[in-house]
Amino acid sequence: MTAGNATSGNATELQPGRGRRHVLGGLALAMTAALGLTPGLGAGPALAEYPERPIEMIVPWGAGGGTDAVGRIFAQILQENLGQPVNVVNRTGGSGVVGHTAIARAKPDGYTMGVMTIEIDMMHWQGLTDLTYQDFDILGMVNADPGGLMVSEDSEWKDAVSLRDAIKAAGPGTFKASGTGQGGIWHLNLLGWLMSEGIPVNAVTWVPSEGAVSGLTDMVAGGVNLVPSSLAEGRALIEAGKVLPLASMSTERQALFPDTPTIKEATGSDWQLSVWRTIVVPKGLPDDARARLAEAVKAAYDSPTYQDFMKERGFGLRWMGPDEATAQVASDDASLGAVMKEAGLAK
Repeated sequence: MTAGNATSGNATELQPGRGRRHVLGGLALAMTAALGLTPGLGAGPALAEYPERPIEMIVPWGAGGGTDAVGRIFAQILQENLGQPVNVVNRTGGSGVVGHTAIARAKPDGYTMGVMTIEIDMMHWQGLTDLTYQDFDILGMVNADPGGLMVSEDSEWKDAVSLRDAIKAAGPGTFKASGTGQGGIWHLNLLGWLMSEGIPVNAVTWVPSEGAVSGLTDMVAGGVNLVPSSLAEGRALIEAGKVLPLASMSTERQALFPDTPTIKEATGSDWQLSVWRTIVVPKGLPDDARARLAEAVKAAYDSPTYQDFMKERGFGLRWMGPDEATAQVASDDASLGAVMKEAGLAK
């Protein structure tokens, strides 16, 4: 008797063993149907919708600072949107290298994200790391504070042109400026502006400080002539009538300082620089997780909670989506690299 006759009485002859496989296959399909399962997917549970567990938000700078504040308000809003805890972790050290590296090297599974700052465009030129903005996927730029030019209210220079011309006419070392450490972002802001005006980078002596507040305090006391930090950092002293803002390194006048011209309006310089913060993830996230996070980041930025928080604290609001933000970060990387090379600060 053939295998075919043994199974169905069909006269078509089958290969040995094939009939047995047909029987087992039929039984398997019947069991699958009885259990309400889809053939080919097995009996395991369906994959949970992302996210299904807490997310870590890495902040590369210390608690209590501006980047920490932005990271924490974002984490709060994202938590509400995503339905999972978003826990802020401060990973400090190495002038931002430690935290940025922790974000970039994290497993790209959607459960680690972070706040990337403009220092990513500086640290590799300084020889501190090989890490660059290309090691991240940017979900959005959520803040930018343009640099500026500020002098004390009793300064003899009342506009950017008179200050520029005085620096040009004076010998190196006559003018002093402060606002960050040597080679810090506001030092580079000054150098970039000087270069754009055709002034040698050694025309102004840089006095290192712990930050813009220290530099501004020193300027008001007469220790330095100018501070090129963001106008937002000088807001309290500007409103107190102790500091005079001369220009903003932005494309448009700032809403908080509508009477202060852009540097383009003031002197014709094309130099622009803002310190910014972006929300990023490691390269290689699954498409669904990346899309979900990008959507949540945009919603968080647009929320009244975030908008009000930033305005109350004087932080600059700027939204750029992934492509536009990446292009801006790349542009800043190139311009800051050129400044650092010219000033001998690149390695």
